[in-house]
Amino acid sequence: MAIHKLDLGEFDEIDYYLIAIHTSLEDYRLAFFINQKLPINLSKSENEIQINIKEGETNFSRFYYNDIESTITWNLIQNKNEVVQYKKGNTQNLFSDVTMEVATKVFLLPEFKKVDYFLKIENNDDAMDISKIQLLLNTIDSISTVYIVDTNQIKSKNNLIF
Repeated sequence: MAIHKLDLGEFDEIDYYLIAIHTSLEDYRLAFFINQKLPINLSKSENEIQINIKEGETNFSRFYYNDIESTITWNLIQNKNEVVQYKKGNTQNLFSDVTMEVATKVFLLPEFKKVDYFLKIENNDDAMDISKIQLLLNTIDSISTVYIVDTNQIKSKNNLIF
């Protein structure tokens, strides 16, 4: 009888670039400006990224483009969102029947709390010039900072599997 052994190191291989974007733009406006600067056509995806935490669940918006010719997949992903909880007051005072709304900030990648969006470029080959993409994104007026994230430093890599 043959024994088949799986090496989990094969599944840990990272085949994407991750670009962090700091901006005050709404997601749809950012996608529009990126489409103007890069030869891609990001569009709103029906499949948002769902994250469950102890306070509840939240969805992060996602814009998607699949370049069939070069087999590269582009994802613009929101990093910050809120979970809203409704709590009823349990004290015996004037406000005991008031329902309070408590909002908790949630991050797709908690180790990058200052980042507003991520541009994930998958199935890339070595021919792609990621620094040129970074320079083009930096030319968008409303973007304050763009930088390439070292994917080996990400602790919550599982949140990027979708």
